[in-house]
Amino acid sequence: MRYSRKEMKIRVDYNNMMSAVLGRAHGITATDLENVAERADRAFNAVVAKSGIGMMGWTKLAAGQDDVVEDIIATAKQVRRDCEYFVVLGIGGSALGPIAAFRAIKHLHYNDLKKSKRRGPKFYVEDNVDPERMAALLDVIEPEKTIFNVITKSGSTSETMTQYLVINDILKKVLGDKAKDHIITTTSRTKGNLIKLSQKEGYKTFYIPDGVGGRFSELCPVGLLPAAVLGIDIRGLLAGAKFMQELCDNPNMKRNPALMSAALMYIAMTKYGKNISVMMPYADSLQYIADWYAQLWAESLGKNKTLDGKACNVGQTPVKALGVTDQHSQVQLYTEGPFDKVITFIGVDSYRTDVTIPGGCEEIPDVNFLSGHTMSELIKAEQKATEYAVTKAGKMNYTITLPVVNEFTLGQLLMLFMMETAYCGEMLNIDAFNQPGVEEGKNATYALLGRGGYEEKKQELDSAPAKQSKYII
Repeated sequence: MRYSRKEMKIRVDYNNMMSAVLGRAHGITATDLENVAERADRAFNAVVAKSGIGMMGWTKLAAGQDDVVEDIIATAKQVRRDCEYFVVLGIGGSALGPIAAFRAIKHLHYNDLKKSKRRGPKFYVEDNVDPERMAALLDVIEPEKTIFNVITKSGSTSETMTQYLVINDILKKVLGDKAKDHIITTTSRTKGNLIKLSQKEGYKTFYIPDGVGGRFSELCPVGLLPAAVLGIDIRGLLAGAKFMQELCDNPNMKRNPALMSAALMYIAMTKYGKNISVMMPYADSLQYIADWYAQLWAESLGKNKTLDGKACNVGQTPVKALGVTDQHSQVQLYTEGPFDKVITFIGVDSYRTDVTIPGGCEEIPDVNFLSGHTMSELIKAEQKATEYAVTKAGKMNYTITLPVVNEFTLGQLLMLFMMETAYCGEMLNIDAFNQPGVEEGKNATYALLGRGGYEEKKQELDSAPAKQSKYII
């Protein structure tokens, strides 16, 4: 499908970050932007220099995957024909990206549709190891009619490999030698445990490029295969991402949406103490973009050392919200609470359907005034009103607008946030692509469960101070 770049370009409106709107006490000034211009320029050049190198392989995903895309589309066609359920076994970016794309593009009650309307397998993502959750999945699927997509780059992710062991055991008991036909793996081509298992068992396998970490993986087979199985136009998704990358090729901060967003967030964090980033889409289809963003922003920027080894403890805490739902649960805090947040609203120009509010309750003017309007008018009015309320209160906010939610605009949005994260990491002088805090927790888990090679960590855990009963109520 072809998309008009002019008509489908997403917009970033940062008026409500600036002192011209918020006043000098709470808004970013032109001088603030001038003061970070050199730092932003260095960040831009660093991202260009590192593009495609090390853990920035994700910058090459929007183009150059033609053969992989063809294989994915062919495989997805076969999966759609052969199974009634498609289940992703993964965690972190291996789960959040596929969930976000599924929610954004497909029917909001996709799994509940009749098969004739759904025109694809029911879709589930298992991203936890709560035993009740696994039991619940097995209550609603038939393993012999299911394709399981096991996603882990290392093949040592405890949660995903636990799920794999459970499912593989069930499949072999039910299907014997044909069990392998019900598992597709997505993993590293050259290293790790899952590639070894894939080769041994004969699984159909897709590869995660070496320079692509989990939270940056939605535009590689991690996200593209589930999307294609669901009938999502993955070429359109990649085209949108490529378009955003081209917009971000501009070294002029005022013409580069991701670089400007990064600069604004950097100033908000380092000068104005905004240590919370609220992501608030005004579309149910974009609800899980906030979840995906939360991992991207938190894992990338939450670091305790700079690139030159100095202590820093930087980062923003991401918070998920949904308009208008969370106007009734969180916006009171955002409006009248501390000046410690930047709120990102995501809106759409055109919803993909609309409902006219019918007449009724003529005797109650406080209800009847809604009649004749549409639900899209109402949700847009609520977004504008919330934006006005927090701006009036002096709280920093900006708005990203999608002309409509489709594969092309979704690809732009994903790439916008990834590029912003890369630029912001450079401006903070930290490694945005490692996750030592996560690894510490993983290593402790391995030690507690007796994995070989973690005996020293087990001793460390055993020597930790014992909990005192007086502090337990």
